[in-house]
Amino acid sequence: MALGTVTALHELRFDTGRICLDLLATTHPEERLGSVEVVRAWITGSGLVPAGTPLAHADGSWPAAFRELRGHLARLVRGRPAPGTPAYARALARVNDLARAAPPAPRAVPGDDGALVRRLDAPPGSAALLAVIARDAVDLLTDPLARASLRQCEGDNCPIVYLDTSRGRRRRWCSSEICGNRERVARHRRRAAALTRA
Repeated sequence: MALGTVTALHELRFDTGRICLDLLATTHPEERLGSVEVVRAWITGSGLVPAGTPLAHADGSWPAAFRELRGHLARLVRGRPAPGTPAYARALARVNDLARAAPPAPRAVPGDDGALVRRLDAPPGSAALLAVIARDAVDLLTDPLARASLRQCEGDNCPIVYLDTSRGRRRRWCSSEICGNRERVARHRRRAAALTRA
């Protein structure tokens, strides 16, 4: 199945501002990483690998590995359970452990038009890709400015956490087109209902 078809079917999103937060977003509004095919689409769509990188070697263990890392990230980023608890310590230890693996080795090669493009030395393994995400989480968690820019979407029942890099740090929703639009529609309906009752 083509990437575009998989993406459309599963509504993969890459708008949180960090790859580790994009992984967290794969739980909403339902589980997104339920198959190897979707994990492949997420890996390519997230930019973990250059377009065209072969991922046919991905097997049934990959979705579980990505979901496991996602669960640990949720504990650390959302702060539940709180720092100092055994579950938090286990999550932090696992993310640190995953970050130790060597990430995929990129190289610059001439493309069809002669411009340099990024390619990988070899098809990446699951551990190498998880290392990239875990390292991004370590960078996020240890950067006080980035941590201070983390926001929880204000949309109804939206658990997405994003990095607010807007001017004035006033971004309210994970996506203005999705949650922001829902809020505007709901506000319009409330005003229309109030006018009808008046």
